Amino acid sequence: MPAPVQFPESADLDPSVPPSGPGCAECTAARGWWVHLRRCTACGHVGCCDTSPEQHATAHYRESGHPVVASFEPGEAWFWNYATEETGRGPALAEPSAHPEDQPVPGPSGSVPDNWRDLIHR
Repeated sequence: MPAPVQFPESADLDPSVPPSGPGCAECTAARGWWVHLRRCTACGHVGCCDTSPEQHATAHYRESGHPVVASFEPGEAWFWNYATEETGRGPALAEPSAHPEDQPVPGPSGSVPDNWRDLIHR
């Protein structure tokens, strides 16, 4: 198995940019919900993962052209490049590095339907 890719600082990865908020920007605005969160390393946009019903992180990549995201989950430190389909590591990003630890997964609290498992993408 090849070693993980090291993503360097670039136009696609600016460690100084803070995240857009504690949850998916679009889901929060629409009172929706998500499974896991991804953070754009170019602009800080926080979007929901591809398992989530709306898949806003991937939509952000398609709309913005920003290919690199980082996990926005507590305890996770991986990066993903949509353009090259590579996973790897990168520099420390501006805090916070994850959504609040007391925010449930899926989240946000009070917005997740009881049948959420039936609504996710697999």
